[in-house]
Amino acid sequence: MTALFNFQSLLLVIVLIICTSAYAHSIMPGIMDRNQNGFFGIFWKCARVGERLSPYVSLCCLAMAISLFFGQ
Repeated sequence: MTALFNFQSLLLVIVLIICTSAYAHSIMPGIMDRNQNGFFGIFWKCARVGERLSPYVSLCCLAMAISLFFGQ
């Protein structure tokens, strides 16, 4: 089943994109800041969410890990 039809998998993909984008922005901020518009602007926006809401994103990562570990 793809991530589009399974809500838990969709949330996992979104959280992973946010975490990866925030990490990539901390490593190479020039490349991420240059691409604020268009398709790659999605990753810039995810990096902003990951940086500004990092405690909530980390709680979401922890909750997803617990639900994947004990839920199946």
